Amino acid sequence: MNQQITHLKAEIAKHVIGHTDLIDKLLIGLISDGHVLIEGVPGLAKTTAVNALAKAIGLDFKRVQFTADLLPSDILGAEVYQPKTESFMLKKGPIFTNLLLCDEINRASAKVQSALLEVMQEKQVTLANESFALEEPFFVLATQNPIDQEGTYSLPEAQLDRFMMKVIVDYNSEDEEFEIAKKAANQSFAPINKVLSPEVIGEIKKQVKEIYVDDALTTHIVKLIFATRDPKKYGLSSLIPLIEYGASPRATIDMLKAVKASAYIRGNDTVTPVDIALCFHDVLRHRIVLSYDAEAEGHTSDEVLDTILQTLEMP
Repeated sequence: MNQQITHLKAEIAKHVIGHTDLIDKLLIGLISDGHVLIEGVPGLAKTTAVNALAKAIGLDFKRVQFTADLLPSDILGAEVYQPKTESFMLKKGPIFTNLLLCDEINRASAKVQSALLEVMQEKQVTLANESFALEEPFFVLATQNPIDQEGTYSLPEAQLDRFMMKVIVDYNSEDEEFEIAKKAANQSFAPINKVLSPEVIGEIKKQVKEIYVDDALTTHIVKLIFATRDPKKYGLSSLIPLIEYGASPRATIDMLKAVKASAYIRGNDTVTPVDIALCFHDVLRHRIVLSYDAEAEGHTSDEVLDTILQTLEMP
């Protein structure tokens, strides 16, 4: 593995016990210009992981707690009237940062969600008829709580599509929780050191783009995506009643970006079928819409993706 990535992962792991998949997916998003949606119950080190990542790279980090009364201006900024000078002053919001953590994004109104996700796509903010480009790297991490759904506004599919990945975070193992308890009781979490710089991340991004993907693997990725839209064509007729809508072309683009980044952090200069298997569920699970009957019967998008991945043989 690239030594820089090895050091970065080790630094984050000082504060994040277990959750190696979460760390990997955060890094994949960071070095491939993809935003990440994280779903998990409270207390699973989501904020801790993001904070550790920012410190280890020396990134400016801001956190916004999304609530029902949040306004777009609370995130983007606004013109503020100054009585002394009888003029307006531009006050930039927390979106002007390198790493933005949006806690419980589904608690804000659709208007706020739309304002944020538009900036995620364009990487610029328009305030007072003036456009401001966001500083690179610009990386959005948003969290959702899968349990408490009262007072939430589900992200529309078109907006979910802006996230490169949706990562599911589960509980730690017993051994990992034992280690967490001991370190917390003894206050023995080591401080996070800066081991990379934003400039180095910029160079890594260039290297990731040079990772080689064989045409056979690209073709396979396209078939995997198409299988979510036309299951019958790929011998998956059993999925027809389960899928309302398949993944968009953006899923194909994000899969290619993700598998390149996956190969890089695994220390390879070419993409392998392993990278496809590692990224497939995270890139696709929020992009397919299950039918009403499928949801009523308790089916999940991960089940559908399992079937597709197992049926379509890797080249």
